[in-house]
Amino acid sequence: MDHVLQAVWQPLGLTPLPWLTVTIAAYVLGQMVQRFCKNAPFANPVLIAILVVSGLLEATGTPYARYFAGAQFIQFLLGPATVALAVPLALNLKHVQRSFPGVGLALLSGSLTSALSGVAVVAWLGGGRAAAFSMAPKAVTTPIALSLSQEIGGVPALTAALAIAGGIIAAIVGRTMLRWLRVDDWRAHGLAAGVAGSGIAASQVAPLNGLAAAFAALGIGLNGLLTAAIVPLLAMLWPQ
Repeated sequence: MDHVLQAVWQPLGLTPLPWLTVTIAAYVLGQMVQRFCKNAPFANPVLIAILVVSGLLEATGTPYARYFAGAQFIQFLLGPATVALAVPLALNLKHVQRSFPGVGLALLSGSLTSALSGVAVVAWLGGGRAAAFSMAPKAVTTPIALSLSQEIGGVPALTAALAIAGGIIAAIVGRTMLRWLRVDDWRAHGLAAGVAGSGIAASQVAPLNGLAAAFAALGIGLNGLLTAAIVPLLAMLWPQ
């Protein structure tokens, strides 16, 4: 069956449009599955899309480089999509200003914990410097994580995988964990999603509440800035 699928798909896969279409269709399928599951956290559209596209790549024998050549336009949209979160932030600016002292402390704690724990876990397990600093920027939005990883001697491809995996995990368990802890403030839900899960987790809470969307945007932006300052300092303490 795989040989038949490869023979049919390979001529189509040489052009950019099919893989772009497949990626978008896989995400739409993921959204449909999530709605069917009554918005259950485990039915994450990004995770479902990754599984579907990965399965098709394997079944058709398509190299990742060829796939990326067709679907790279979606990566380009990561920047504008992140910037678009400034809209709810601007609409809820007064709420953000009133909450900023507590938000600042939470952001600093979250950024430090994420970066330090990433380096510490790899070092504890006997990993090398490259793996540690691929792990350190895992909680920031992917474009920033890739740039940071490249600057400090990490492996950008590994960083991208860790950032996406971390975002999916945060999207799946974040709101459930906060509900268990009886945290029902939308500001906390949004900030936690932005700091711990970046855009993937933020996209789960943003449609639910405008205030959550604003604090998710704040978390993504400021966590990126703080991590960009913290991680190079850590890299200086672990010379190449």
